[in-house]
Amino acid sequence: MQQFRFSLSALSLALAALAVGVPVGAETLKKPALDQLAAAWKGGRTAPDFKAFLVQAAQAQPGVQASVAAYSGGKALAGDDLVNIARLLGLYNRLQNQKAVIASIGTMVALPTVRNVQVPPHESPPMVAFGHLVEKMAKDFGLGYRNVDGRIFEVTLKGRGSEEFGILTHADVVPAVLSEWVLDDGTRLDPFAMTRVGDFLYGRGTIDDKGSIAAVLYAMKAVKDSGLPVERGVRLMIETTEETGGDAMQYYRNKTPLPAYNIVLDSKYPAVVAEKGSGALKVFFPAEATDPAATATTAITAMSGAASTNAIPQTATATLKGGDLAAVAAKLDAAKAAFVRKYEGQGGKFAIDIARGAEAIELKVTGTSAHGSRPEEGVNPVPRLALFLKESGVPLAANPYLRAVQYIDALYGTGYLGEKMGLGYQDDFMGPLTMSPTLVRMGADGRVEVTANVRMPRGRTPDELKAQVTAKVNGWATASQVKLELAYDQGNWMARDPKGAWLSTLLNIFGDTTGLEAKPVPTAGSTTAKLMPNAINFGPAMPGKKYTAHNAKEYKEVPDLDADMQMFTEMLVRIGNLQQMQ
Repeated sequence: MQQFRFSLSALSLALAALAVGVPVGAETLKKPALDQLAAAWKGGRTAPDFKAFLVQAAQAQPGVQASVAAYSGGKALAGDDLVNIARLLGLYNRLQNQKAVIASIGTMVALPTVRNVQVPPHESPPMVAFGHLVEKMAKDFGLGYRNVDGRIFEVTLKGRGSEEFGILTHADVVPAVLSEWVLDDGTRLDPFAMTRVGDFLYGRGTIDDKGSIAAVLYAMKAVKDSGLPVERGVRLMIETTEETGGDAMQYYRNKTPLPAYNIVLDSKYPAVVAEKGSGALKVFFPAEATDPAATATTAITAMSGAASTNAIPQTATATLKGGDLAAVAAKLDAAKAAFVRKYEGQGGKFAIDIARGAEAIELKVTGTSAHGSRPEEGVNPVPRLALFLKESGVPLAANPYLRAVQYIDALYGTGYLGEKMGLGYQDDFMGPLTMSPTLVRMGADGRVEVTANVRMPRGRTPDELKAQVTAKVNGWATASQVKLELAYDQGNWMARDPKGAWLSTLLNIFGDTTGLEAKPVPTAGSTTAKLMPNAINFGPAMPGKKYTAHNAKEYKEVPDLDADMQMFTEMLVRIGNLQQMQ
């Protein structure tokens, strides 16, 4: 591929030729042309700056000559000319800054911004360090920065007018279980050290949501460096508690007026206009005094599932002690094959490992991790572990763990649509109710907790669903003579109809850049978009792909990161220059 290198005089002549000539009428660049330009760059073309890149683009794609001429001539850009220059700036940013963005994601992932219940998030050393990192990037990029009491990190790109629109992301991440971060070839990963394998960037937060933070910061830099005017400024708000309820945003709302329109980079494309309500259904089984007559009976002495409520775990484990362990191990081994065959037909493949030691049996069920809002993308090992313990025929001592097993078996099974409770329903646009037991643990008080992640669509209110679920759980407890305590926090669903220019602009950006269908969509996820006025989620998950947020081995694909960089940049220019948002 021929290389193009421009001296200042050659560049000036090229721009002048475009400006005084009769350029071809403007045509909006779409995916095929963008792919050709990207391939040409990778094939050896170079450009010292954005203006030189535009000259190359005009030579390769005559349909943009009019747009480039208008830009180089200092004319006010509108219509297709604005679209083309914004789109070319997005492509230039992607090609010029991809390596820097990937390096920034790696730096961010290395900060384990998981919430520690013993330390307020705004005092957490990793989160404080994250704020310092964002501050340095903002200042290096010539952008404004404000730290709002450690709760929200603000980065601003000023517009020519007083109006601004918001961009919302989050810096906190969910916990990671180190033993689950193993690739199929046996390679062990550190979730808090980004590892690139081919086009996959592995690490906690790469897709949720540190990849979006790095991409949008460089998009803001690209717009600032280009000198392209934006009438409407940009306020990037980086939340610090999104994964654990959004109390930082609640704090911020009481301190600072929010932008009237907001774009959230924390869900999926093309544009999310409806979200299910996220809930945590917690059931606690109180500690029980040991029955002396049962001391020779095998007991479950430990169980574990997900590290956080809003994740379908990859593994679930149980420890069995007491009784005739040899006989118990033999019984479990004999039951395993038939159990796996039976339940693989009810939701996907999983494996059971039985390890017998001198004093205990360690039982592990390995499924497929997924985001808690998308149980259909995973195979939940928690209910499969409970059902195996119950159906294997092994006599187990009565204790809180056994009550948890009985509860999961009776009210969930391997389903996740509320069917065993008889509460399933769905909305035509938002999809079905989902209920997945994900977390099992014993507290310091000896109580065993089972938490189910609930995602409710339109069709019921939170109070209605809470009343129905509470009645079902308490009814089972009464019938089974089981003591329990119930705590159920259910968030509401959100459904909006944001008609107008800003939605159509986002859809146009996505459709033309990717060549995929562009229409408003719902999500089962729940983001802090619910706390914002006029909020639409725009990325970063691509349609038709598994969303790896909250998963073991979370990753971001580099081609998808390229698309983010390109679309976020165009978004800033075009939304920033809309005459009216609606």
